[in-house]
Amino acid sequence: MTIKLKGRIDSSNAAETEKKISEEINGFTGEVVLDASELDYISSAGLRIILRLKKANSSTSIINCNTEVYEIFDMTGFTELMDVSKAYRKLSVEGCEVIGEGSNGIVYRTDPDTIVKVYKSPDSLDEIHNERELARKAFVMGIPTAIPYDVVQVGDLYGSVFELLSAKSFAQLIAEGEDVEALAKDSIDILKTIHSTELKPGELPSKREEAIKWAEFCKPYLPEDIGEKLIKMFNDIPETNNMLHGDYHIKNIMRQNGENLLIDMDTLSLGHPVFELSQMYLAYAGFSEINHDDTKKFLGIERETALDFLNYSLKYYFEGKDDEFINSALTKARIIGYVRLLRRTIRRDSDNTALLDNCKNRIIELVPQVSELYF
Repeated sequence: MTIKLKGRIDSSNAAETEKKISEEINGFTGEVVLDASELDYISSAGLRIILRLKKANSSTSIINCNTEVYEIFDMTGFTELMDVSKAYRKLSVEGCEVIGEGSNGIVYRTDPDTIVKVYKSPDSLDEIHNERELARKAFVMGIPTAIPYDVVQVGDLYGSVFELLSAKSFAQLIAEGEDVEALAKDSIDILKTIHSTELKPGELPSKREEAIKWAEFCKPYLPEDIGEKLIKMFNDIPETNNMLHGDYHIKNIMRQNGENLLIDMDTLSLGHPVFELSQMYLAYAGFSEINHDDTKKFLGIERETALDFLNYSLKYYFEGKDDEFINSALTKARIIGYVRLLRRTIRRDSDNTALLDNCKNRIIELVPQVSELYF
């Protein structure tokens, strides 16, 4: 049940307000939401009404508080007693530059100082707050991360706002002619920091558990012997506690005043680094293997440049390892990547027979070449 609070609630009208609320509730025992979007002020007399309501209906919450009203609830400790949320600032992205797009959202530059990631689902508030907490967690652990400082409403959707003064993505820097190898090395410096961060078991979602589900989903679409070996190899990948970004590519790495920062932290997880490399392979090579123009659409650079970036990334990630080791690690990452892409295509683009056949053929080709999927 949603009850709107309006104007001022103070000692002059507290009794009447409580009577009206009681009449509306009238024995209702479910969740009560107090909509404070039109509430200008609330005194201690009004707070006592809400405290009694909270005791009677433990799931009572307050939404859409303006800044002044929220501060009253915060100062008096109500934000610790119950869920109290601010009203979301409304923002338009009409005519703004699109600087990136993923499966979850679109990133716009709204002015030289600010970017906003608008989530595609109207029910994304939990996801937005989760990403915010993950970004904070990564920042505290020493990962160079851009932390969203505000949540805004964009039409019927919601977005996270980041202050990134004149920042450019690595994709933009490459398009402007910066050295590909140097940028790849910089990206791997950050990635090694991420992967060297040890987490507690369960502190983030397990990428291994998710990946095993990919393999189980794809097994019926593959020859029996390949499918069975695939399941075994996925299950044999050790469950490590390395932090993983989960969507690591040149559009999610920003440079601001000489400092490199990560965005799009909602995919943070833990697991073996081979899962990260499999996603990187898809971003730079796998997704565009059938239609090479897709690299330009997704990353804003030519496929050949993307492949160069991938190769330089592998060189610096496995610095000191010989070509045989690097090629073996890449083969394992490719298998995981093709399994993920096969599942994704079956679920979202099942008419794309060329991509489906390519994924299946690559898995059938590569699986016999390895005995495990980790390095």
